[in-house]
Amino acid sequence: MKKIGMKIVSIILAFSLIFGGTSVMGSAAAADIGKTLENFGLGIVEVIFTTLVGAINAIVPDSPNFVKVKDRVVENFYEGTETWEDEAKADAQWKLGHAKASLIPDDLKESVKNGTKSGYYLGGFIDPNNGMVNEIEEIIDDMQTRVIAVEDGSGRGVALFANIDCIGFSNGDIKEIRKRVEAMDLGVEFNSINVSSTHTHSCIDTQGLWTNLFPKLFKNLALSYLPFIEKERGANAEYMEFVYDTVANAMKKAVETMVPGTMTYAVKEVNDEYFNNKNRSQSTSLINELARFIFTPDDSSIKPTMIVNIAAHPDVAGLPVNEEDNGRDLSGDYIYYLGKKIEEKNYNFMFFNGAIAGIYEGRGPAGDGVPTNRRYEETLRYGYEVANMALNLTNSVEEIEANMTDAEKAQIEKEKAIGGDNYTLWYEGWKEVEEKVLEPNLNIIIKEVKIKVTNPLIQLVGKLNLVNYTVCKEGFSYYIFAEIGYMEMGGVKVAFMPGEIVQDIICGGDSLTAAGSFSGKDFNEKTVYELFGNDTLCFGLMNDAIGYVVPDNDYSMSLLGDHYQEMISLGKYAGSTIMKGMAEIAEEVNK
Repeated sequence: MKKIGMKIVSIILAFSLIFGGTSVMGSAAAADIGKTLENFGLGIVEVIFTTLVGAINAIVPDSPNFVKVKDRVVENFYEGTETWEDEAKADAQWKLGHAKASLIPDDLKESVKNGTKSGYYLGGFIDPNNGMVNEIEEIIDDMQTRVIAVEDGSGRGVALFANIDCIGFSNGDIKEIRKRVEAMDLGVEFNSINVSSTHTHSCIDTQGLWTNLFPKLFKNLALSYLPFIEKERGANAEYMEFVYDTVANAMKKAVETMVPGTMTYAVKEVNDEYFNNKNRSQSTSLINELARFIFTPDDSSIKPTMIVNIAAHPDVAGLPVNEEDNGRDLSGDYIYYLGKKIEEKNYNFMFFNGAIAGIYEGRGPAGDGVPTNRRYEETLRYGYEVANMALNLTNSVEEIEANMTDAEKAQIEKEKAIGGDNYTLWYEGWKEVEEKVLEPNLNIIIKEVKIKVTNPLIQLVGKLNLVNYTVCKEGFSYYIFAEIGYMEMGGVKVAFMPGEIVQDIICGGDSLTAAGSFSGKDFNEKTVYELFGNDTLCFGLMNDAIGYVVPDNDYSMSLLGDHYQEMISLGKYAGSTIMKGMAEIAEEVNK
């Protein structure tokens, strides 16, 4: 037995040296011996884990709907504006339309009202504390889609943007929405139809990984050997049809309500205590900017629209805490309350998320020592505070206080009395920023990138048809095609990124270096800031939700340490593939 045990250890070590040897040896040159030993251990765990999952993968046949890369047909894809204009045309004019709609179906409302099983599941958490079940039992607030249609009057088409309260929305589902919009024949040309998600962890699952997962997983595993019987989708198919139609109809309304007006822009760094790099310590950057666009119609009787961009990971409401707060409550989390406060100030609201891998709300259980009974109450306080910041970017402290309602002043005094020394005002040390008027000039470039899927877990998900992706094969390798893009809206630069991007990939950080990474090597691609400039915004989870995107050199499927993100990622080449594509876009822009 001892000899057999030694042989097993030897095999494991051999595998780790073959597959992870460069990682270990590279780190030896770049880090201290402690780090080297830690990474060596992680490398062994990675080899064991990927070998075991790979073995399961090997005996599960490919899904019949997999296609060869060379046979893939590109449909419902938009490349952006036909031309790139450096300046606004003489007769250019911003036009914008806004719409929103609820994504909570009537049958869910009815089941919650009657206390019966809903059949709807929250996307974001399956936790042992709630028995691995997240079937919705209560509705706290709304789950919404928000839409804008915008053009610059240059004749280069309308850009449509929808943002959905959900954990993520795959490119296959986005194309279903595009099909419906195209079928409406709205009488305008579109340069792009874009869909992103808030990544809210307490809304109905739109991806299919957080439903009654295990029964579906085992059912589809059995059906894998019966290729003529269709596998069950992870997400509720009827509900997804409802989402497609609702979002498409909201897009229609946005197009129909477009009116001329002006666009302004302001951006400010927010106090770091509102953001927290929670669980990827080697990724050292922290993007804490809050950016705001305001479209003001020429017709003063029409509401202006405020567009907000921050790096938000709205996972507060969805965690189970106790019997009273079991994590089975539907809530739009703090994005909902951010929008609600802005709407109370007579604006339409639109939201775009940022680069959010490892970035979380950083205000603690209640923010300022103000007790809360349920987690959604924390999201309310945080959302309202971020909304106040967005509303007051260009106001001084004196103007902020002068514009407060009596009710807002009374609430502050109440919270001060409860919070005591722990209480801080959101505008302490506040410095206003300038707002600039944007010239009506909209440029967009969108490209597809072919990302190799090396994560055996995601390969298995693809084989079991749980998520709506077109999986392509080339030889023995699997690929996903994802969309990336770049926009300049009146000179404001924006990178469209699929999935949850590690912030270092946007602006640089230790995980891109040999010394700070798992592999002991440098990340050899340029960051977004290096390609387009330090003032570039990120619209994350845009046109796809491909999971976490981490730098290739810091990728480890070890399950341990600060590497859990890799479990929900396409694989170790996603970061470099996306940034190679962004470099191609930058080259086009520079021409």
